Amino acid sequence: MTELLILDAEAVRRALPMRDCIDAMESAMRIVSRGGALMPLRVIMHVPGSELLFGSMPGCLAEPASCGAKLLTVRPHSSNVASPSHVGVFVLFDASTGRPTAVIDASELTAIRTAAVTAVATRALARPEARDLAILGTGEQAQRHLEALASVRPLRTVRVWGRSNERTAAFAARESERHNIRVVPAGSAREAVARADVICTTTSSTEPILSGAWLDAGAHVNLVGASVASAREADDDVVTGSRFFVDFRPSALAQAGELRHAIEAGLTNEQHILGEIGEVLNGTVVGRSVAADITVYKSLGIAAQDLAAAHRVYHRAIQLGLGKSVPF
Repeated sequence: MTELLILDAEAVRRALPMRDCIDAMESAMRIVSRGGALMPLRVIMHVPGSELLFGSMPGCLAEPASCGAKLLTVRPHSSNVASPSHVGVFVLFDASTGRPTAVIDASELTAIRTAAVTAVATRALARPEARDLAILGTGEQAQRHLEALASVRPLRTVRVWGRSNERTAAFAARESERHNIRVVPAGSAREAVARADVICTTTSSTEPILSGAWLDAGAHVNLVGASVASAREADDDVVTGSRFFVDFRPSALAQAGELRHAIEAGLTNEQHILGEIGEVLNGTVVGRSVAADITVYKSLGIAAQDLAAAHRVYHRAIQLGLGKSVPF
């Protein structure tokens, strides 16, 4: 009989500080782009009689050697930080014995690793002097993205916009105090984006909230919120006017709504993807070529990210004595 470690959200937070996760995500994305991961396209289905989506994301990673799967439900229209939009578990297996080793809170794992990968992409693609951040959205991912980007850039100002003026103001006040950074509520998405060096879209919107016409030369955009082919947070101009990068080419071609829309409109083609972020990190693809480039990183989230984060959580939790072990 072996032991199965159960790790709740608090254990994940303690075992996976943002800076550690950023390092793990950079390593994972490099490995993915070297062919060191097996990742079938994730399966997403509507739960009958509900707005909920149910998803599964299995995968195997060569380094650290691991396999596992995330099972979760997604509530598409959540902007309440206290109520995560993603709820579920990640099951981590031992790659040599095939036995499960841990069941990990997937909400916290997903929240941290998603923002951490955005930080990796921003560090690789944004101009070195980028200091002014715009965040579209006021929910959990907006909060985590501010934490992550503040870890890789000495931010000067942050402008945030959300559909609720009340939530936007509350977010700005709370995060200003938390990070000792000037966070300013914006009256519109356009106002938030004006003069921003880095823009993050972290909403549940299925229709564009970001226009390419608003972007200054040299801006870097992280498209994070839309995760299915039928949803997009940015218009076609953002896609076609940028150097466009993704986390994993096969999933982006199938499920990146912004890219799919531009292709189906006849405005571009599949070759518009210049590379995976791992290829930029590995030096096999050029990211930003000149300071005036507009760069876009389209984040869908992939199993390799969950695996790398879960592996780190599991081993760190053992060191710290976190979680509850049960016979299995």
